[in-house]
Amino acid sequence: MKIVSYNLNGIRSAMGKGLTGWLQQEQPDVLCVQETKAQPDQIDTLALREAGYPWCYIHSAQKKGYSGVAIFSKTEPDRVVAGMQNPVYDAEGRVLRADFGDLTVVCVYIPSGTTGDVRQQVKMQFLDAFYDFILALRQERPNVIVCGDYNICHKPIDINHPERQKGVSGFLPEEREWMDKWEASGMVDSFRVFSQAAEQYSWWSFRFGARERNAGWRIDYHWVSLPLRDRLKTARICTEAVHSDHCPVLVEVEKA
Repeated sequence: MKIVSYNLNGIRSAMGKGLTGWLQQEQPDVLCVQETKAQPDQIDTLALREAGYPWCYIHSAQKKGYSGVAIFSKTEPDRVVAGMQNPVYDAEGRVLRADFGDLTVVCVYIPSGTTGDVRQQVKMQFLDAFYDFILALRQERPNVIVCGDYNICHKPIDINHPERQKGVSGFLPEEREWMDKWEASGMVDSFRVFSQAAEQYSWWSFRFGARERNAGWRIDYHWVSLPLRDRLKTARICTEAVHSDHCPVLVEVEKA
């Protein structure tokens, strides 16, 4: 099963830049997107169906033009669950789950803390709640793929000029410590199973020609639960896709 995760920074904008054409070339089985910035009736699901994705599941934020996650699939999932039964975070459209056989795919858009202390506190509280949510889910569904925009660079190798990023949300010690705890709980960073190369990023600021200079951050991941490690076939960052300030990340997992 080939799964793509992509923060689109607005699904309508990304579709206007050729997203469906790229999908038809890449042919993932499942597409998980973050930051749809759209309500369900504003998303051109007909175009997605025509591109080969008839199963469309959308969890939008109550606030229009904000946040939102979605899963588009070639095959019908066995079960789909929106949110994590937390009204505060679920109102922001941040978590969507789909089960395919023995695999569970969770699409997450973790809050950014870049707008100030209040949102940074929200981010840290969300991380704690999400950790507990996934820990409980893994008791029921051991084979979990948690993909999305984590808004955290885990290690210095995951960010350009780490020495300049001290005190910056997305690379704070407490965020990276959370990621250490996440890994220690039995989660595997699928990309690092296949590559230890530096300067591999998935997001670049629109400012200062950051993408052209590759002054990026790796904040988009497929973390898989430990039982899936031996079923990983490949993982890569699709830097050729330019529909957003992020690029897609891809993982292939062997079916049972």
